[in-house]
Amino acid sequence: MSNDSNGFGPELRRRRLAAGLTLTRLAELLSYSKGHLSKIERGHKAPPPELARRCDAQLAAGGELEKLLPAEPIRLDKEVVTEDEEPLFQIERGGVRWSGELRRRQLLAAGATSLLGYGLPASLPFVATAEAVADSAPVEIFRAQFDQMRRLGQSSHPGTLLPLLTAQTHALRELAMQAGGVNHGRLLVLAARFAEYAGWMAQEAGDNPSALRWTARAVDLAEAGGDRDLTSYALVRRALVAFYAGDATQTVQLVGPAQTSGLPPRIRGLAAQREAQGHALAGDHTACLRSLDRARDLLAKAEVEDGGGTPVLGTTNLADPASMVTGWCLYDLGRPGPAAEVLDREYPRIPAQAVRSRARYGLRRALAHAAAGEPERASEVASVLLPLVPALRSATIRADVQRLARELNRFRTGRAVRDLQPLLAQALHP
Repeated sequence: MSNDSNGFGPELRRRRLAAGLTLTRLAELLSYSKGHLSKIERGHKAPPPELARRCDAQLAAGGELEKLLPAEPIRLDKEVVTEDEEPLFQIERGGVRWSGELRRRQLLAAGATSLLGYGLPASLPFVATAEAVADSAPVEIFRAQFDQMRRLGQSSHPGTLLPLLTAQTHALRELAMQAGGVNHGRLLVLAARFAEYAGWMAQEAGDNPSALRWTARAVDLAEAGGDRDLTSYALVRRALVAFYAGDATQTVQLVGPAQTSGLPPRIRGLAAQREAQGHALAGDHTACLRSLDRARDLLAKAEVEDGGGTPVLGTTNLADPASMVTGWCLYDLGRPGPAAEVLDREYPRIPAQAVRSRARYGLRRALAHAAAGEPERASEVASVLLPLVPALRSATIRADVQRLARELNRFRTGRAVRDLQPLLAQALHP
């Protein structure tokens, strides 16, 4: 019985014949077996999205083949529940509602853990008095903690960071209520950055609804502190959720308002970069490269202009974000060979301590090599990174591990792929 309810197989055959390609030649170009491709053309097998994109690229179909497939959003894990004896916040339909009475012991424990872990004096009070907030000491203390939290997030299970981020966000909001003058706004804006990062950690933990609610809370805090730019960056964050869900249209649409000329170049550059990823999912090669060029120019301008001591938006671990994302996009555009070349060049520039970033882009690099018909190289790259996946507990990274397992399954009789199976199994089922 045919699984090809959307006509992908017949359309693939029509376009293949129009291009003057035999089934054998197209199978060689796609690094698939002739028999497997034949079953797809006859509608006996449904192709994965990755294969559809490669067929689009080889046959210059402009994404038309992939459009024949049903949407396949990434399934993320259920909401993460912490085991605190009393919740620091509650999620409601309207967003985050802060607990009316936070236990001082919880805040002190979270603050002391942070301060001791980051080499700061543990005797500093976590909840400062009105006199203490008269100067900028709390801003500097929490600013240093924010950088350390991002470093910790590179190697820790995201669920373990959320209680700390919650306590720190709440403490900053309370400090801001006591502060006056410029420190009031600075503390609220810093609280917004903690909330925004909590949103990313929630997404990494597989909890998209909480990720969006944290992002909305970050916008509220930033606007209260006089920073309206974070509202636009929140669109970039929301687009990332849409991107990982496989929604190309929403990814592109969300970042449109974040590219207006009055915004800082970094926000516009990150928005253009996300737009490129959306175009890549849609199979629009021209629009993707155009957005990447714009992102490269804006991010280079932002690097010159950035300053003032505020935390940098987006990743800080990529030497050339636009080039790295170019490799990512080329894979999504069905061009795994060029993608592998770009990722091979850019990957060694990621700092060794950026474990989460190295796992993310390294596994995408392995995925590109596997899709390009290089299973031995893919297995070599993945063998170093797969042991990191269980500890990182990243829903987004695990999605690429699933793709890698599918790609390598075509080469399962090879020794390198067979040897990799225990690591793949452990990464997928920690």
